[in-house]
Amino acid sequence: MTDALAVVAASWGVMMALSPILQLRRILERRSSADVSIAYLGVLQVGFTVWVAYGLALGNLAIVVPNSVAFLVGAATIAIALRFRNTTANEGGR
Repeated sequence: MTDALAVVAASWGVMMALSPILQLRRILERRSSADVSIAYLGVLQVGFTVWVAYGLALGNLAIVVPNSVAFLVGAATIAIALRFRNTTANEGGR
């Protein structure tokens, strides 16, 4: 039962980790990240890093995998948010 719950939890964790892709899509559609908090995303990145380290220390892939995915998606979100930080929808992109 514990193993099955670990698989479900890790799977859901990956889904949660991928959810910022929805924000990325919105940034790209609007060509602006003016309404996205970079500080908030940075705090999440620190948390994902700590959880990955903890999971590695335990040797627990159910912790490592979803938090690694979340870290990578979060890094992409920050990079794209920074890229579109000073643009507006009226500029039409560069």
